[in-house]
Amino acid sequence: MSKIVLLESLGISQEELAARQAPLEAQGHTFVSYPRTADPAALIQEARDADAVILANMPLPGSVIQACDKLKFIDVAFTGVDHIGLDAAKAKGIAVSNAAGYSNEAVAELVLGMALSLSRHLTAVEQRCRTGGTKDGLVGFELAGKTVGIVGLGKIGSRTAELFHALGCPILAHSRTVHADAPAYVRQVSLEELLAQSDLVALHCPLNDSTRGMINADRLRLMKPTALLLNAARGPVVVARDLADALDKGIIAGAGVDVFDKEPPLDDSEPLLHCRNCLVTPHVAFATRESMTLRAEIVFDNLAAWLAGHQKNVIL
Repeated sequence: MSKIVLLESLGISQEELAARQAPLEAQGHTFVSYPRTADPAALIQEARDADAVILANMPLPGSVIQACDKLKFIDVAFTGVDHIGLDAAKAKGIAVSNAAGYSNEAVAELVLGMALSLSRHLTAVEQRCRTGGTKDGLVGFELAGKTVGIVGLGKIGSRTAELFHALGCPILAHSRTVHADAPAYVRQVSLEELLAQSDLVALHCPLNDSTRGMINADRLRLMKPTALLLNAARGPVVVARDLADALDKGIIAGAGVDVFDKEPPLDDSEPLLHCRNCLVTPHVAFATRESMTLRAEIVFDNLAAWLAGHQKNVIL
């Protein structure tokens, strides 16, 4: 029988967690839960005798993986896996699965919400209203008819495109590969053309060597001065200081940022907390009541499949 260790909360109730772990314990497996920690020594202590670990977006460094001699399966309750020491897992022959698909709707809806908030200056007009002011100087614009550029046309990017298309927005897209199955309303173009022509740019690409720092000062200067940038992908896809400078200098009009170079809570050194017209949220795009339940369902299904000898949602 296997020992399964949950290294951080999955964002579901204790009752739901208990219901999901009960069948495993009935089969003779051991299930242990721990609160989230960033201490590698504590992680090693918690996971060293585990056959399988479950975690969400908490970093699992290669040094921890190397120290866990019994570990055979890493079940990631997240779409991206750039926070996992994959080289160490591969070297040790450890299987890795992710929870692709659980947050498609949640992320796409938050990006749309950011666009609506920025286009109508909702944060500023609410404050104006609360302090006895008016709309003067804060009249915004409609999204209908504005060109939306989607960088990364996977499932989340495709859902984002669908929502903006429903509002009457022409859609441009750029991905590492051409998507032959993309809807007819999506026009696939180069990144440079997308940046130059879009009124809103939404980032939905993974973080890898080709996308790290992809949106930098040079690329931001390609955008319209009236354009908005929306990042619900990964923080390091954008050079934060370059974006803050671009906002302060009016190179682009505004930004919505849900992801940063480090996981929130952020300290005062984060440049995007201090620049003009930047809507920030603490990495919340993926998290809704519905998505957390779906994520748990996928994660425990991944675990059951691995225990039965047929891995799902394979990363490694």
